[in-house]
Amino acid sequence: MRSVKRCAYLTMRNPGDFVTDYDVSFDAMAALGWQVETVTWDDPTVDWAEFDAVYICTPWDYPQKAGLFRQVLATIEHSPAHLINDLSLVHWTLEKTYLRDLEARGGAIVPSVWFDSISAGQIAGYFEALGCDKVVVKPQIGGNAIHTFVLSDPVPDDLVSQLLATFADRPFFVQPFMHNILDEGEYSLFFFSNEYSHAILKTPVVGDFRTQEEHGADIKSIAATDALIDAALHILELADPTPVYARVDVVRDDDDRFLLMELELIDPSLYLRTDDGAAGRFAAAFDQRFQILAGI
Repeated sequence: MRSVKRCAYLTMRNPGDFVTDYDVSFDAMAALGWQVETVTWDDPTVDWAEFDAVYICTPWDYPQKAGLFRQVLATIEHSPAHLINDLSLVHWTLEKTYLRDLEARGGAIVPSVWFDSISAGQIAGYFEALGCDKVVVKPQIGGNAIHTFVLSDPVPDDLVSQLLATFADRPFFVQPFMHNILDEGEYSLFFFSNEYSHAILKTPVVGDFRTQEEHGADIKSIAATDALIDAALHILELADPTPVYARVDVVRDDDDRFLLMELELIDPSLYLRTDDGAAGRFAAAFDQRFQILAGI
C-alpha cells in the first residue's frame, strides 16, 4: 500500500449556488494519513486505480444523469479503489422507493403513494388517498427539491399541465404536506458508522417550504433529544450494510411522532461546520471502514 493514502472526493463540475463544507474534513483526514483530492465525478479521464478510496461527496447533479452515475460508480467498484459508502447502499437509495422498503421493515416514514406514470384524471385522487387537502409531488430520483410540487385541492389547470409535462415519463410519489416543516422545521441528524455525531434544524423562509439552504432556509445547530436520536437511529438500523456516513431527515407529525423524510446515504451534505468534532468523527469512521475493506 502507498505510504500516503489517496482519497478522491467526488464533486460536480459546476457547483453553482450549492453550499458545501467538505473541505472542513481535509485536516482530519490528513491527520489519519489521507491525501484528499477533489475529482469531478463524470470526468472520463480519471484513473480510479490511482486512489485507495473514493468518497461520494457532492456529485449533486447526478439525478439528471443517473444512468451515467451508475456506470461511473460501477467502474470505481471494479477498480482497486474502495468506494465509500457501499455500492449496494447507493443502488438502494438512488430511487426514493427505498422509503417503501423502510416502511415494510417497520420504519416510520411520511405516508407515501407511488406512481410509475401520470394522468390528469388521477391527480384529484391524491388528496383522497392521503386524507388531506394539501400534498407534495416528488420525482423518485431527484434532489434539492427540484421538480417538487405542492398541490392544494383543486389543482389549477396550468399546474396540471406542468405536472403532466414533468412526469410524463418519470416515476414519482405523493406525500401529505407536513405543516410542521413550516411551524417547527425539519431535523437532520448525522451518524458515522451508526454512532450519533451532531444535528441541525432546517427552517424554510417565510412563504417557502424548502429546507435547503440554497433556497434560503435557516440552518441551526441543535442538541438533539434522546427521543429524536432514537427515532433516527431506529431508521438507520434498518439499512444494511451499515453506512459509514448517513443523514437522517425527519419531521414531527401532529401526533408528536418523528417521521422520516429522507435517509441520505449517497452524497448527503454533512454540515461538518456546525459541530467542532464532526470532521474528526467522519474521518475516523471513514478510515476505520477503509482498513476493514483493505484488510489492514
